[in-house]
Amino acid sequence: MPLDQDQVRARMLDILKTLAPEMDPAELVADAPLRKQIDLDSMDWLNVLAAIHERLGVDIPETDYGKLATLDSIVVYLAEKLSAGAQG
Repeated sequence: MPLDQDQVRARMLDILKTLAPEMDPAELVADAPLRKQIDLDSMDWLNVLAAIHERLGVDIPETDYGKLATLDSIVVYLAEKLSAGAQG
């Protein structure tokens, strides 16, 4: 059974909290650029993407990186990928 968006958001926040422990999830603006909000450099961002793959089993091609700017866009993207994977 695929995860719903709330579950995906919770897992995503867990991933971010692991990689940026100083981050306060309550202060995140869901539709603002995520990397700027929690000061993730390119290497940190690659670690986030690797953690998504490891924990959720979602491969994110480099061509899709631009779709992952905000927490909301990441949650929607992952929920769609997980749903598609569950169907196929």
